[in-house]
Amino acid sequence: MILRARQFRFEFPRPTLIMGIVNVTPDSFSDGGEFFDARRAIEHALQLAGEGADILDIGGESTRPNATPVSEEEELRRVLPVLRELSSVCKIPLSIDTMKPQVAAAAVEAGASIVNDVAANRSGDAMWRVVRESGAAYVLMHMQGTPQTMQRHPNYANVVAEVHTFFSEKLECLSNNGVEPEQMVLDPGIGFGKNCEHNLELLAGLGHFRTYQRPLLVGASRKGFIGQVTGAESAAERLPGSLACACAAIEAGAQIIRTHDVAATRQAARMIEAIRAKRK
Repeated sequence: MILRARQFRFEFPRPTLIMGIVNVTPDSFSDGGEFFDARRAIEHALQLAGEGADILDIGGESTRPNATPVSEEEELRRVLPVLRELSSVCKIPLSIDTMKPQVAAAAVEAGASIVNDVAANRSGDAMWRVVRESGAAYVLMHMQGTPQTMQRHPNYANVVAEVHTFFSEKLECLSNNGVEPEQMVLDPGIGFGKNCEHNLELLAGLGHFRTYQRPLLVGASRKGFIGQVTGAESAAERLPGSLACACAAIEAGAQIIRTHDVAATRQAARMIEAIRAKRK
């Protein structure tokens, strides 16, 4: 299995890719405001790269529950200086975390090679055109609703089956719009229009998505359901639970882990991989 992201190429099986989160926002659930200044965001991104991040995911609009949308102009103002600087000094892929096709296009021009799209449930094809024309990798994420509505009353008859159907439909849509299979990554959208039970069911059922033969990305880092299970009230207290989710995801076949805590997650991933390699 191969993943292509413009000039980058990853061949699987290989060690789990660690995607470091860089939020250039004042209101993200875990670190909102901490790296809102472009210079601080760049410094943080370089720190994550130094800790072993394989990919840096830069976002300028919070997608936490009930987040306030920002304009295209404001999102670009936040992310473009960061992307331009990092593209000149980093040798690893940069990902743009955006729902807006115009932002994705500008980000790719500024040096991004991956589009991480939480709004892949849309019906329009503008984002697919950006991905097709740029050759960027595309993270196809499942979300029920929008960031403003997703946690009001998430409801599924069978969350694993419904996400499975979503992936089938969207992969066909992407192919019909000229996006190559080797550009596609699947993300079940932990915490996006799911309650605690839904998230646990998805993590337990990740193996069902291996049939698509595409890299599977899981982002459970510091999310609220970990606090519901463990009693860890603040996001900063949820590292052990986040690592448990990462290891469970890797065991189930995930190839990419999106995380705030790169060094710890990378160490956990290397250990679970070393143990798995010794199984007869």
